[in-house]
Amino acid sequence: MPHIRDYKGKRVHMIGIGGSSMSGLAGMLRTTGVSVTGSDNARSYMTEMLEGQGIHVTIGHKAENVHGAQLVVFSAAIAATNPERVEAERLGIPQMERSTLLGQLMEGYAHAINICGTHGKTTTTSMIAETLLDAGQDPTIHIGGQLDYIGGSTRVGGHDTFVVEACEFNASFLQFHPTIAVVTNIEEDHLDFYKDLDDIAHAFDRFLALLPDDGVVVGNGDDPRVVQALSRVNCRAVTFGLGENCMWRPANLRYDETGCAEFDFALNGEILTHVHLHIPGEFNVMHALATAAACAQVGVSAEAVAASLEKFAAPHRRFEYTGTVCGVKLYTDYGHNPAEMHGALENAVHQPHNRVIAVVQPHTYSRVKALFKDYIHCCELADIILVTDIFAAREVDPGDIHATMLVDAIAATGQDVHYTPTFDDAEKLLREIWQPGDLVITMSCGDINMLNKQIADHGDENPFA
Repeated sequence: MPHIRDYKGKRVHMIGIGGSSMSGLAGMLRTTGVSVTGSDNARSYMTEMLEGQGIHVTIGHKAENVHGAQLVVFSAAIAATNPERVEAERLGIPQMERSTLLGQLMEGYAHAINICGTHGKTTTTSMIAETLLDAGQDPTIHIGGQLDYIGGSTRVGGHDTFVVEACEFNASFLQFHPTIAVVTNIEEDHLDFYKDLDDIAHAFDRFLALLPDDGVVVGNGDDPRVVQALSRVNCRAVTFGLGENCMWRPANLRYDETGCAEFDFALNGEILTHVHLHIPGEFNVMHALATAAACAQVGVSAEAVAASLEKFAAPHRRFEYTGTVCGVKLYTDYGHNPAEMHGALENAVHQPHNRVIAVVQPHTYSRVKALFKDYIHCCELADIILVTDIFAAREVDPGDIHATMLVDAIAATGQDVHYTPTFDDAEKLLREIWQPGDLVITMSCGDINMLNKQIADHGDENPFA
């Protein structure tokens, strides 16, 4: 296996460079003296950002894109049949999967803080990274999203602390080298790769087994599967959560009228300091507790954590307000499985609104099939639901699942739901039915955020009138 340390001054070509993790890695490599090129199947704000950094990006996957490269890096979504991978194999160019690269980059750090879990990884990673920076530390950072505080998704810092979002998709986090692991939750997802929930839990066990004996695992004490995983580790375990048995808990918890929480950090029953969050939702209380517990392991006080969190703004596409059109507030959220979408809608209903309109872009055929029953009920907090076509991502249409099947099942429960296959269909219907004071939230980890941009570009003028 090649090692990235040997490629300074050489050209590394990245297939699928527009992905959230790959684009961040491209920026990291460039700052360390690697010549980076890449390709993706579609132009996006990520590819435009990379080009603005001086990284050449080709749209479309073609064999000649790898010519002259000394190493090819690909994401888990890129199949071995991809023409660039096939050509690299023919030419004998070494290839490396994204997670292997990320694992190599974190080697040798005294503190490698890995944040994993089915939900909440990006926000928790962002909170921890921002808190460490505010506390005067110099972490290297890799986040699966865009955080304005660091100007993107990555930061190259010193060689003491590496903060990284550790994704369980394709068991990629098994390539990492954690010294501190944060586990937000363990639930069903990525069932195109895992057999079932037990298989997912086993992958988390294998990940936590990578921790050294003097390492620490910080886990959600309210999640029974996380608690079971903690009982099997050989290192020290710290819990956080709302429950009585958790070590880090929120005392005197209360919410304001927009759903933002304030509470006291309490450790083993002792109140440490007060914190007031300016991002809504109970799950952000959990993220804040995880942040305090993790940062304590590297010497950051609860007071310093609270001071940082009071000014924390969520990463892009995490209940992100994108503007107001025709008196209607528009939000977008990265939530792409039912639990995450329900959480986003809990935030939405706490905001001042007339009606909440949810626009759902189901993500991958396998996820919709595996979690179909949960999809039916996850948007019940919305007054009106729009469902677009399924975003295929890495998958090929199997022919046995379609967005209309989901729409019919939702309608059968009495919910007000509409099938709007394209962004134009969704915008056209929105402009027909929305009223000033309504709140629209688009949800998916596909490209649904581009609907927000499309609506904003059209402004108050209705292009479908």
